[in-house]
Amino acid sequence: MAEDKYNLKNPAVKRILQEVKEMQSNPSDDFMSLPLEENIFDWQFAIRGPSETEFEGGIYHGRIQLPAEYPFKPPSFMLLTPNGRFETQTKICLSISNHHPEHWQPSWSVRTALVALIAFMPTNPNGALGSVEYKKEERRSLAIKSRAAAPRYGTVERQKLIDEIHECMLSKVPPVPQLSPSQDSKEHPSNREGEVQVSSQNDGATPAGEAAAEGSPNPAVGDRIVEEVQEAPLNGNRGPEVARTLNAAPSGGSSQLLQRQEMKVQKPADDRLFTWAAVGLTIAIMVLLFKKFMKSSGHGAVFMDGS
Repeated sequence: MAEDKYNLKNPAVKRILQEVKEMQSNPSDDFMSLPLEENIFDWQFAIRGPSETEFEGGIYHGRIQLPAEYPFKPPSFMLLTPNGRFETQTKICLSISNHHPEHWQPSWSVRTALVALIAFMPTNPNGALGSVEYKKEERRSLAIKSRAAAPRYGTVERQKLIDEIHECMLSKVPPVPQLSPSQDSKEHPSNREGEVQVSSQNDGATPAGEAAAEGSPNPAVGDRIVEEVQEAPLNGNRGPEVARTLNAAPSGGSSQLLQRQEMKVQKPADDRLFTWAAVGLTIAIMVLLFKKFMKSSGHGAVFMDGS
C-alpha cells in the first residue's frame, strides 16, 4: 500500500492506517477485511455465518465505504453475496451504519462494525431498509452456495482482493452443517409430542374400549371390579360407600370383595340391636328411680297397693 500518496497528518488517514495494521497483526477467524490499494477509504470484507444458525458455514462478502470524516461519522455497508437476510449491492440500515449516525461512536472501528454485522445476521429484520426475510431452508441453501465461489463485483483490482479474501476465509470456515432429523423435528414438531404428553397424563390407565378392541383374555383388575359393583344388588343409600370400598380394595379376587361387602351390610343391623338394648336399659333405670322417688315422698304405700 502506497502510504506516501496520502496525507498522514489527516485524522481519517491516520486512523485508517492504524486499523489496517491492527487487522493484519490480529486476524480473526470470523471475518477478514482490507482496503483497496488505490483507495484506503474503500474496503472489501468477508464474514463467516454465525454458528448454530442457518448461516453457519457460509462466506458472505461485502463492501465498506468510510467517509472523509471517519471516525467521527459512520461507514456504509453493502453485502455482495446472496444470503437471505440482507439485499445485495444495497446499503443496509443498521445502528452501526450511516443510516443512523446518531448511534455511531468514534471509538468504534471496522473490526467493531464487522462483529456487530455478524451478530445482526440471525436477527429479525423488522422491515429495515436493505433487509429481506427468507426461510431457514433457503438461507441454508444460500450458505452452501456462498462457498463455491466469490461474487463478481467491481474492477479487476477489486475482484483480485475479493478472491484472495475468499480463499483465506474458505480455509478457516468449517463445512456447512447438514440438517439432522432431530433438528428437523425441533423446527417442525409433529403431533407425536402431543401424544406423548397425553399418555404421560394417563400413566397406567388402559381404556376399556382399547382392551375390548384388542380382545385381551385378561382384562384389568380395575375393569373387573367395576363390573362387580354394577352387578351387585345394593341399596341405593349404600351405593357410593360400596363403590369406594371396592375401588380401595386390593386385587385379591372377587369372592373376598363380596365377603367384605356382606360384612359391611350386616354391620348396620348389629348396631340397631345394640341401640334397642340401650333404650330398654334406660327405661328400666328410669322406672326404678321413679319407684324410689315415690317411696321416699310418702306415696310408696299407695303405689305398692296399686301395683
